[in-house]
Amino acid sequence: MLEFCAATLAAQNFAVAPALRRHVEALSSDELDGRLAGSEGERAAARYLYDALCDAGVLMLTDSLGQDFRIAGDGGEIASQNIVGIVEGADPELREEYIVVGARYDHVGTHVLTVNGEPVRQLYPGADANASGVAVLVEVARMVSQYRGLFRRSILFVGFGAGEQGMAGSWYFVNRAFEQIRQVKAMVDLDCLGRSGESNPLRCFTQLGAVDRNYLFDKTHEQPVVVRPAVVQEPPLPSDFLPFYERGIPVFLFTTGPAREHRTVRDTPRQLDYPAMEAACNYLYHFLLVLAAQDEVSTAEKDPGKQARRAERIYAASDCDVRPQFFHSNEKHFLQSWVYKYLKYPARAIEQNIQGQVLVSFVVEKDGSVTNVTVEHGVDELLDDEVVRVVEVSPKWIPGQIKGEKVRTRLVIPVEFRLK
Repeated sequence: MLEFCAATLAAQNFAVAPALRRHVEALSSDELDGRLAGSEGERAAARYLYDALCDAGVLMLTDSLGQDFRIAGDGGEIASQNIVGIVEGADPELREEYIVVGARYDHVGTHVLTVNGEPVRQLYPGADANASGVAVLVEVARMVSQYRGLFRRSILFVGFGAGEQGMAGSWYFVNRAFEQIRQVKAMVDLDCLGRSGESNPLRCFTQLGAVDRNYLFDKTHEQPVVVRPAVVQEPPLPSDFLPFYERGIPVFLFTTGPAREHRTVRDTPRQLDYPAMEAACNYLYHFLLVLAAQDEVSTAEKDPGKQARRAERIYAASDCDVRPQFFHSNEKHFLQSWVYKYLKYPARAIEQNIQGQVLVSFVVEKDGSVTNVTVEHGVDELLDDEVVRVVEVSPKWIPGQIKGEKVRTRLVIPVEFRLK
């Protein structure tokens, strides 16, 4: 079981609903034009987040231009950036260990429809997806900064750019930008936190075992919190926790899930429940307080027999000196030249207008064969089964290597099903 450090945890309640509304309205305004990755609107959102974190008392590790990176997009190269700040831990022995609190700040931009022969430009505000997560990030950062002396570990606050482009910002942070990634002890992902009610309760996905998970939540619930997230076995939506998850870092995705207005022009600030978001902020502050106080945060398997059966380790691709390659190229090439080439959109799924993103993981064995194909986040059995079918018959890969030795490697890829 996780051991809880007997630190003094000052319980706090914060009235932040008006501030949350201001952040959401600013980020989803017409001026930011839907915050498409690589656009001026996304850069404006990054500058807004930088200024807001500065105002919250966070020590910034990037300037307002952010931790920049480039990715290949459908229309050419996309330039984006991560915004990173820190509240340093108070414990001299643990301040060099980190908890990452992250939220993506980009969205899907605009779209032009033809109505009665005339072009009509539509803007997707993304108030819930994910201006809500960014707003909560800022206000939780303000709370943590105000009571920084209570946090043993350092808390990193990260706004991820190009999240809609295959979680590019979080992948870059984990695999290229943050040199102390092995010192990251947990990641808290904030995505779509603007709704409430029976259809969209606050939920948490984590890969921690029941004993460790329940201990954390029970300790948090001892604080003056008014909500308790429902623990779910599958993530309600794919998000920026995934690159951390691949590294074996304990992750906690907090979300109220995608509502009916998700990725539509109706995802506006007036749809959001700001008192519920305030309650989530208060919960997250106390959850971080508990998490930062743990002597250890672990995903270790408790069953010795199962440990023995898994004696030959499966590595994350990011751990490899040489990543697995599909015909001397990467996972994107695998998607384009194999998965999408042989994937068939099930007729019943078309008839029922079923679409979305399927997250599938698989292991590239030492001999290059593909095994352990698993749907990590599904949409519908029709789509999930089709993805598994295509991935399972993949040709052999070039296996990953560590120090010149072939290793078993786990990969996770997103497969999109979209109807025009």
